[in-house]
Amino acid sequence: MNRAARAFWLDSPGRGEIREADLPEPGPDEVVVRALYSGVSRGTETLVFRGGVPESQHTAMRAPFQEGDFPGPVKYGYLSVGVVEEGPASLTGRTVFCLYPHQTRYVVPAAAVTPVPESVPAGRAVLAGTVETAVNALWDAAPLLGDRVAVVGGGMVGCSVAALLARFPGVRVQLVDADPARAETAEALGVGFALPAAADGDCDLVVHASASEEGLARALELLRPEGTVVELSWYGDRNVGVPLGEAFHSRRLTIRGSQVGTVSPARAHRGYGDRLALALDLLADPALDALVTGESPFEELPAVMPRLASGDIPALCHRVRYDDPGAGTHA
Repeated sequence: MNRAARAFWLDSPGRGEIREADLPEPGPDEVVVRALYSGVSRGTETLVFRGGVPESQHTAMRAPFQEGDFPGPVKYGYLSVGVVEEGPASLTGRTVFCLYPHQTRYVVPAAAVTPVPESVPAGRAVLAGTVETAVNALWDAAPLLGDRVAVVGGGMVGCSVAALLARFPGVRVQLVDADPARAETAEALGVGFALPAAADGDCDLVVHASASEEGLARALELLRPEGTVVELSWYGDRNVGVPLGEAFHSRRLTIRGSQVGTVSPARAHRGYGDRLALALDLLADPALDALVTGESPFEELPAVMPRLASGDIPALCHRVRYDDPGAGTHA
């Protein structure tokens, strides 16, 4: 069997293409996965697409199965859902999630895939990586019963955090975003919504995910004395000003970074696999379908990615569909 596949590559900043890729013969502890869907995480992937990863972060920003190097050519992505066609009997035929780029078929170690629960549709499972980020952020943030919480920034990560916070008993959750259209998303997730100027203050906790200076400043303004901002934004190669003057010190405010690359110290006894499995279990909630805001075939990705990067397609998670179950394999 001569295996081949097709993969999306960033050829150079702002320009993508689909390339042929030969697959290796799988080893005894490897699986062959046929992709069903993949997801474009608009914040990180469009930053990569624009060539905005700073040189100092080239190593830290590498995806698990990335090929090539920043700024390009590079094969990048980490939200893939597919069916195991070959591999151990316990996995063959199972729908799985893998931190793999946009590609029709791929060979990875069996340990690199996580089975998708039967209660989670394959199309929704592309959100697993982002919900995993939200899980880690809330492990870091440690919200308490009855807290007043704002999530500033209604992108894919911010909405995922808000969706999980909606499950906490007695917690007041408000999604804050400059786009009034996010009110509909907030309603679907079961949380409140406000434009930045109208947001409720006196918050015990603010999760910031807008990737903007204005959003971070507003997040600090919304805190009660001795409150905490958990910073989830990724700014790439931009320098960001933090308003540490005025009442920042007298109110004893805290800004804490959170990043999914490390399991939160609050749950250091858990592994990456445990965290991802939890994220997939949480995706049984159909409310999270509100985070998938568009879909296109894999073959259109070179034309779609520039429109996502420019904002012409105002997506949260844009889903890529792999239509041909036989694509990429030749006898």
